[in-house]
This record gives sequence, structure tokens and C-alpha cells, in this order.
Amino acid sequence: MSFDSDLILRDIFKQTRVIALVGASLKPDRASHRVGAFLVERGYRVIPINPGHAGKMLWGETIRSSLADCPKDVGMVDIFRKSSDVPPVVEAALAHLPNLQVIWMQLGITHEGAADLGRGAGKTVIMDRCPKIDYPRLFGGALRTELV
Repeated sequence: MSFDSDLILRDIFKQTRVIALVGASLKPDRASHRVGAFLVERGYRVIPINPGHAGKMLWGETIRSSLADCPKDVGMVDIFRKSSDVPPVVEAALAHLPNLQVIWMQLGITHEGAADLGRGAGKTVIMDRCPKIDYPRLFGGALRTELV
């Protein structure tokens, strides 16, 4: 990772407050569950998205069925879906989240067409990375509130 990329990631972590996590799992052994819990522990509000579990609770939030059901202050979408499923997620995020700044695709997830769509709308796009890896690398154990 380059110095410039690290500066972008630092800014994302400092400026983001609310994250919609698409593909959230209730199973603690799943990566989406571990990443969401990590972000909550650091002080972020994480809105879980999973239509199969809509209405249940996770991380102190009601699981939403779609991004259209999210609060409008979501600043980042963290995507845990296979690469081929990413374009409709990005389209929904752009359509329903007026404060969206960042589209983040997890480790192993890339989609250049969806990335171009996000960048074309003025959003920062991160692909094939994990905040649970990058955050401690950049900030150690600091809480989000200590970053701002």
C-alpha cells in the first residue's frame, strides 16, 4: 500500500461515522460478523443489511432488508457479497444514500464496472481490502472518537 493510499484510508476512518454493512451475518464465525463487531467496538454505528434476517437485532441495530431502508446519514457501504453481485449494491447505495462518501468492497471482492460507477458519482472506492486489517495497521487500538 502506498503512502497516498494510507492517507486516503486514514481520512475514511476519521470522517466516517455510519457504515451500512451489506451481507451481515448473525453467525459470529463469519467474516462479516467479525468485521462489523470490530467496527462497532471502535465507535462506528454499523447498520447490518441482510434481507434473510431483516427485523432481527445485530450490533444494537435492527437488521435492514436493503440499503433503501437505511438511515440517510450512512457515509460508507461495506460490501460482503460476491463480485458479480456488487453492481446492484452500488446502484442502490447511490440511489438511496445521499450522504454516501465511500464504497468499500471486502477482501477478494472487486468489480471495475461498479467501481467506475461509484467513482463517476464522486465516491471513493476501495476494493479487495478489509477495515479490520487496515484500521489497526494505521491506528493501533485507538477508538474512532480518538481520531477526530
